[in-house]
Amino acid sequence: MSDIINLLPDSVANQIAAGEVVQRPASAVKELLENSIDAGADKIQLIVKDAGKSLIQVIDNGCGMSITDARLCFERHATSKIRQAEDLFSIRTMGFRGEAMASIAAISQIELKTRRHEDDLGTCLEIEGSNVVNQEPVATPAGTSISVKNLFYNIPARRNFLKSNPVELKHIIEEFQRLALAHSKIFFSLHHDGNELFHLPASGLKQRLVHLFGNSYNQRLVPVEEETTIIRIQGFVGKPEFAKKTRGEQYFFVNKRFIKDPYLNHAVIGAYEGLLSSETFPLYVLFIEIDPAKIDINVHPTKTEIKYQDDRSIYAIVRSAIKRSLGQYNITPSLDFNQETAFSQMITQKPIDEIVEPSINFNPSFNPFDTEDTKERKDKADGGGQRAANHGSYKAAIPQNWESLYEVTEKVKVNQLNLHDDSEMQTEKQATKQIFQIHNRFIISQIKSGFIVIEQQAAHERVLFERFMRQLEDRQGASQQSLFPQTVTLNQADFELAQELLPHIEALGFQIRPFGKTAFVVEGIPADIGPSLQETQVIEQLLETYKNYQAVDRITKRESVARSLARNAAIKSGTRLDQEAMTDLIDQLFACESPNVSLSNKPIIITFTIGELLTKFGKLS
Repeated sequence: MSDIINLLPDSVANQIAAGEVVQRPASAVKELLENSIDAGADKIQLIVKDAGKSLIQVIDNGCGMSITDARLCFERHATSKIRQAEDLFSIRTMGFRGEAMASIAAISQIELKTRRHEDDLGTCLEIEGSNVVNQEPVATPAGTSISVKNLFYNIPARRNFLKSNPVELKHIIEEFQRLALAHSKIFFSLHHDGNELFHLPASGLKQRLVHLFGNSYNQRLVPVEEETTIIRIQGFVGKPEFAKKTRGEQYFFVNKRFIKDPYLNHAVIGAYEGLLSSETFPLYVLFIEIDPAKIDINVHPTKTEIKYQDDRSIYAIVRSAIKRSLGQYNITPSLDFNQETAFSQMITQKPIDEIVEPSINFNPSFNPFDTEDTKERKDKADGGGQRAANHGSYKAAIPQNWESLYEVTEKVKVNQLNLHDDSEMQTEKQATKQIFQIHNRFIISQIKSGFIVIEQQAAHERVLFERFMRQLEDRQGASQQSLFPQTVTLNQADFELAQELLPHIEALGFQIRPFGKTAFVVEGIPADIGPSLQETQVIEQLLETYKNYQAVDRITKRESVARSLARNAAIKSGTRLDQEAMTDLIDQLFACESPNVSLSNKPIIITFTIGELLTKFGKLS
C-alpha cells in the first residue's frame, strides 16, 4: 500500500490559513492598518470600495521596505518581530505571527508600492493568488501603499458568504475605530466609494473620541486614571445618565491592543452598581498597560483574547478605579468612613470664641388665624372682655361658605358608595371571565378542563411579531406623527446599518429621513409601539437587537427587523394590566398562527388540568 500523507503546496496551505486570518474584508483592513502602525507611520489613509470586496487600500508614511523585504513579507511565517520563542512574551507590536500578508495574498490580487526614506527608488510588486506576477523599481513616496483587490476572487464559495455592503462596511468601521482610538497621535482617514467618512487629526484621546462619535460626547466622559505595581489604567467612562440600551461604545485595550473580555466588562458594570437602570450599558474606553511577560496574547487567531497571570487583582483594580472616578466627579457619594478627615470639609475650622450664636426674632402678637377681615372686626370691636374678643377673632378666622364642607363630605360618601358598587360589578365581571394576573407577569384564565397560564411579555411579543411581519409584506404599517420630530445621532457603523434597514423600518410605520452624515430625523413611529418609548430609544434598541439576530443565518433581514421591534415594543414583565387589556391580549394571542411558541422557541402557554390539581392535593380524579 502506497503512502497517503503528503505535504500541502504553499498556495493551498495559505488558503487554509486565510480561513482563520481573513474572515471578511474587515479582517484584511485590521491586518494592513496594524502593519502601518508597526512601521512607525504618523499618517494612515484607508480607502475601500464596495465595502472592501473590490478594493482595500492602505497608504502610510512609515519606514517602508527594501526590495528583499517587499518580496519576503508575503512568505508564510515571515516576520520582523520574532527571532526566538521567548520573544512571544515581550511583544509590544500589533502583528507578529507572519501569516497575515501571506494569507491575504493567497485570496486576492495585490499591488504593493513601497520605499524606504533613505532610498531614491521604491519597489512595485504585483501578486495574484500567492504568485508574484511582476516586480519592478518605481518612483513612489516614502512609506507603503498596498492595494488588495477582489478579495476571495479565487474562492467563490467564501465570497458568496459575505454579507451585504452596509454590514461589511460596518465591520470595517469597527476595526478602523478601534485602531484609531488606540493610536490617537496618528492621523487617520477613511474613504468609502469616494466619500470621506472619517478625518481624524492627531490629538489626545478625548478629542479622538469626540471626532469619532460626535460633539455630544464631550460632556458625557469621566476620566479614569490609576497606577499600581500590577497595571496602569487610564481612559474614560460615561456618565450614568448617558447609558444606552445598546452595547455601544465599549472598548478595552491592553498594551494598545483591542481585546474582548467579559470578565473585565463585569468589573466595569460592578463599579456602576446602583447607578444604572436595568438593561442599560455605560460607555467606556479603557487602556491597560501591563508587563507583556505577565500576559499571553497568542491564545486566539484574531488576538482579541488575553490570559493574565493575576486576573483577580486586575478585576479589583479596574472596578475600584472606575468607582473612585465616578465618586470624584460627584457621580456617586465619595465619603470614606474609615478616615478621620472624611467630614473635615463639612466642619467649621474657626476658633470657638469666634463663633457667633445665631439670633432669633419673633413677633409675640402674631396670630396665624388672623386675616384682613379679622383685623377689621377687631378695629370695630367695642372693647369687650378679652375672652369675648378672642372668641370673635377665632370665629372670624373661619373661612366663608363653610357649609359647603358638608356638601363635599356627602359627595365623598356617594363616590365611595359608587366605587364600592363598581368594585362589586368588576368582581362579578371578572368572575364571569375568570381571568387573573399574578405578580404582574402571568395571566391565568380558566378553561373547561382546568386553567392556562400565559407569560404576558412573550405573548405580546408573538402578537406584535406576526403583526409586523404582515405589515412588512403589505408595506402598510400604521404610523403616528411625532409632535416634535427627534434627531437620532448614531455612530458611523450603526448609521450605515440603519441605511440598509431603512426600507424595512419605513414599512413598519416609521417616518424617518437621513440628516447629515450620521443622524436621522424621526418624524413618526409605528402606532403599535405606544407612547412609552422615545424615538431615539426605539431606533437604538432596534439596531442592537437586529445585530444580535443577524448572527442567525436562517433568519431573514425582514424577520430580524420584525423580531427586533416586537421585542422592544412589547409590554414587559412587571407591567400591571387591567381586565380589558388582559382580555384583548388573550384574544389577539389565540388569533396568531403560532400562539404557543415564543420568539425564543419557548412556551408561551402552559395548561394545568383539573386532574393534575387533584393529584397535587392527593386526591383521585
